[in-house]
Amino acid sequence: MAGVVETRLEELGIVLPDPLEPKVAKIKGSNIAGPFLYISGQVPQWNGDLPFIGKVGREFSVEEGYEAARMSALNVIAHAKKALAGDLDRVLKVAKLKGYVNVTPDLAEVAGVVNGASELMVEVFGEEIGAHARTVAGVSSMPFNVAIEVEADFLIL
Repeated sequence: MAGVVETRLEELGIVLPDPLEPKVAKIKGSNIAGPFLYISGQVPQWNGDLPFIGKVGREFSVEEGYEAARMSALNVIAHAKKALAGDLDRVLKVAKLKGYVNVTPDLAEVAGVVNGASELMVEVFGEEIGAHARTVAGVSSMPFNVAIEVEADFLIL
């Protein structure tokens, strides 16, 4: 029987990408420490394909950056599902989300870009569990020159 969050994903028509482990460092895609699940920064990849290479404000509009943030957040959720042995109902709270946007020096709408990730968390987990604290930063360089990287911390059962 599918859990509440899994049912919600189906209702929303959301398919999660494969949670690929990091290949460039000796780190884990996720780490459980006590009641917290930490998900390493996830880039906008879909099963190994990187469709958002470049800067928001040059190669991508803010709206396209929003979609890249959403894709990164889908990878965050995929890693959470893997870490929790498939049971996303173990998430009690999306505690904090951090988004780093690869931007041109004149782009100030970084919060609008990261809204793609934040809004997805609320869609998937609901307002009570999905609403979170957040940090957003515009940066001049990213791994693989991707447009965004998103990480999240969850309170879990």
